[in-house]
Amino acid sequence: MWEGLTVTLLPDPAMIEEFTADDHAVAVARIENHYFQHQCWLEPGQLLAGAHKLRGIPGTIVQGRHDCCTPPSAAWALKQAWPEVDLQIVPDGGHLYTEPGITDGLVRASDRYAGKS
Repeated sequence: MWEGLTVTLLPDPAMIEEFTADDHAVAVARIENHYFQHQCWLEPGQLLAGAHKLRGIPGTIVQGRHDCCTPPSAAWALKQAWPEVDLQIVPDGGHLYTEPGITDGLVRASDRYAGKS
């Protein structure tokens, strides 16, 4: 339930029901524990230290202002290390891609890279 409550800005009863279903809860716990046990296969600070390798590659970060899982400060730090990236802070967004502002930002970015806009 905690996971379902922290990934969105506003509570979503349907999501809480899904996240508290045994099969979903166990699957999320197994995946997250596997990644965390291996430190997400990254050395501490590796992403920011290697961000110079992203120079010249277009990118967009769509970041929820109220994301409790990956705070906006992490996106800001990456933006500082990769100045060319387009950082979009969604004022009414949390962590989950299904929140309207996050979905909109992701679709707009995808369309831009696909040459549709």
